[in-house]
Amino acid sequence: MAAVAVAGCGALLAAGCSPPGGTGAGPSGSPPGATATGPGSPGPSGSPSGSPAVPGPPAKGSVTVSGEIAKGLESPWGVAPLPGGDLLVASRDKGTISRVSVGSGTVTEIGEVPGVAPGGEGGLLGLALSPSFASDRLVYAYFTTESDNRIARMRYDEQRAPGQQLGAPDTVLRGIPKGSIHNGGRIAFGPDKMLYAGTGETGDGALAQDKKSLGGKILRMTPDGKPVHGNPEADSVVYSYGHRNVQGLAWDKDKRLWAAEFGQHTWDELNLIEPGANYGWPEAEGKAGRPGMRDPVAVWRTDEASPSGIAWAQGSIWMAALKGERLWRIPLAGAEPVAAPEAFLEGKYGRLRTVVALGGDRLLLVTSETDGRGSPEAGDDRILTLTVQ
Repeated sequence: MAAVAVAGCGALLAAGCSPPGGTGAGPSGSPPGATATGPGSPGPSGSPSGSPAVPGPPAKGSVTVSGEIAKGLESPWGVAPLPGGDLLVASRDKGTISRVSVGSGTVTEIGEVPGVAPGGEGGLLGLALSPSFASDRLVYAYFTTESDNRIARMRYDEQRAPGQQLGAPDTVLRGIPKGSIHNGGRIAFGPDKMLYAGTGETGDGALAQDKKSLGGKILRMTPDGKPVHGNPEADSVVYSYGHRNVQGLAWDKDKRLWAAEFGQHTWDELNLIEPGANYGWPEAEGKAGRPGMRDPVAVWRTDEASPSGIAWAQGSIWMAALKGERLWRIPLAGAEPVAAPEAFLEGKYGRLRTVVALGGDRLLLVTSETDGRGSPEAGDDRILTLTVQ
């Protein structure tokens, strides 16, 4: 998503400031028994043992909630910042897309996505703007239908009446397996202007290892939904496999792709994605050290995380946690963590769904208390602005 400036985001929330270092009680990023200075683990200098030091961010960070853009949202999921700063927000259960004014907080429905069949963890999920949005006005959406998950694009016409501003959907990819759980759903255009999607295996672990299935994968395709030259297999949109349920995608300043995904009972994961790599599910969960399978860069107990959206800012990956009800910071020097992950905002806003980088030290954070698994209070769900270091 393109960086945008957000101005006039409402009253400051003085109570939302966490001190530097957050809770200071994050996990080590390795299962018990892992060697603290083994291959690929930070040594005393914060760089992998035996490799040159790569400058990284401070080990301790900070998060301040600087404003509230909107509240009273129903099952918000995907967010796409518009040129100028307003936001498009998807409602998972209503199947609608709304425009949120960052100046006034006004929420205006722009249209309903035809064919959305919400249920369980499915519905209208990720949103992304075309790399040529300024000229083509195309909005991409990942959503669940009665038969599958798919990606479609619609033209956004602001000149039409509210509620009728979305054109007919043009499906670019269909046939992603659907289920009551593990539908994935995050989509984003990468630095290469190709479209990436994180999918789930619908609870059927065998799909994750089946390269002919679109379930349990990260997909890479052209804006028209076709396989990209340079994909691991020329006739396939499959980019990496062996995933359980990918809901977070982000690129760092060096254009490395990172992804967050749900574990089962033990380890949630942050992975550095390489084309053609196997990330292990269902044969491996967490740092299993299996030959031919990639271990995650960091792991969390599932009750501390259950990760959804991620974003890169200020040298760190920022990861929204649903069950964990906190925002995780993973400081990185290149592709390696420089310190243990830190937790912020623990329990302050409930379940956290989506994080969006706005450039510099600014993030958007979307709560997820109205998704059927939270405990919504007056004003939920919310979109908050954060200042981070």
